[in-house]
Amino acid sequence: MVNPAPEIPSNVRLKAELLGKPGRAWMEGLPEQLAELEHRWGIKVGSAAPKASEAFVAEAVTAAGEPAMLKIVIAGLDPGRRELRVLRAAEGRGYAGLICADEAANAMLLERLGPQLASFALPERPRLAAICASLRTAWRPVPRDLPLPTGAEIARTFAERIEALWLETGRPCSERAVELALEAAQRRIAAFDPAAAVLAHGDAHQWNLLESPSAPAAFKLVDPDGVAAERELDLAVSMREWVEPVFEGEEVASGHRRCSILAALGGGDPLAIWDWGILHCLESGLGWVRLGLFDKAPLQLAMPDAWAASGAWPPA
Repeated sequence: MVNPAPEIPSNVRLKAELLGKPGRAWMEGLPEQLAELEHRWGIKVGSAAPKASEAFVAEAVTAAGEPAMLKIVIAGLDPGRRELRVLRAAEGRGYAGLICADEAANAMLLERLGPQLASFALPERPRLAAICASLRTAWRPVPRDLPLPTGAEIARTFAERIEALWLETGRPCSERAVELALEAAQRRIAAFDPAAAVLAHGDAHQWNLLESPSAPAAFKLVDPDGVAAERELDLAVSMREWVEPVFEGEEVASGHRRCSILAALGGGDPLAIWDWGILHCLESGLGWVRLGLFDKAPLQLAMPDAWAASGAWPPA
């Protein structure tokens, strides 16, 4: 028996529609796919998670009554199955546990975790400590049979996107900030060492960490991009996430303070964190401007602007 058509969240529907015919076919086939997975995996699927954007995500319950999460990635968005392969390699250490999967359909049944780290509204240092603790648990040598983009490739992509977006969006930040980002990208490309690379998450912000039900106050990562990179790429994601107010004139001191905290708690090199930090800030901020989400971009662009204007690059 095919399930009634599920309620597909607006962001998921929009992303699928942008893919054209394959995306629409994926949505049309979702009821049949859900019914088949319920039968094959012995689960009961509940309502869709409203904040999902690139997959149908819903709570599920196994035949044994255990809570789980079902995730079916929109067809075509992750052709290499990187997320699935990262979760399989992690074996639940630092990441949501993978219960079972259908690689052809890019469907995963996952351990159900608790609230996002962001919902706890922690002050800066304990929030960064939670992120760093999760990352240190999650990092491991890159499996030889797991093809991933490298840190050097990610740095090169960041540089290309920043240059293109800066021109496309009408140069909303200083030219000097862009120059410093390009210099930072060249340093990260030159510094890449395959022998020292770890299996990195790629986007380890506080909305991608959820509380572990088996260890309260500990958090596990979800939605990995999967990168073979230096640890600092992951640590520096927090250099763009300025949830607390940063007042005019405090941008440089705030950046240096956070860089130092991340280096101490995450065991990283401050210069590498600073390099990745400006890349994350500009790529993200310019991307928000391009999408017309101007309320999200100002601080992510103001921080590197101030860092560039101060001449405090790299940090002492």
